[in-house]
Amino acid sequence: MFPRPVESVPSRLQSFVEVAIDQAVAASDAETLVGIDEVQKSLNRSRASVYRYTNTDPSNLNPPFNPRKLNPEYRSDQKDPLLFHPNEVARFAKDVLRIKEVTVEVLNSPSTATQQMLAAILDELKGIRSHLEGLDQPTSDLTVHRDRQDRPAA
Repeated sequence: MFPRPVESVPSRLQSFVEVAIDQAVAASDAETLVGIDEVQKSLNRSRASVYRYTNTDPSNLNPPFNPRKLNPEYRSDQKDPLLFHPNEVARFAKDVLRIKEVTVEVLNSPSTATQQMLAAILDELKGIRSHLEGLDQPTSDLTVHRDRQDRPAA
């Protein structure tokens, strides 16, 4: 059996790094979404009226965009809480409720252990990527690396 070329590993690692970065960005975007309570406070409306404004349908989990309603973010399950992007809340307040000056303030929540772990993984992956990009010689031949003395013992 022939060994797999090493040059395919960096491209796989690079795609892994890109996926990890995309997931970290998505996680940070999820932090900026606001729930019903924050919408209620920012619009100065009752909880019931916020639910009345919201574009929901019992038969359709993610109904199409409705410019006259407050459109929540995509949900994968009926039990998921309704979350809204701050720009959507501001758009709804200006266009539908005709509120002249709209300020939607998003406060960062304290970082959790999961977020700290993701940040550490992301930093490590960035270091690996920069190291791989800095290699001078092509790594397609394993015989070059077989006799190196500075590599750790197996």
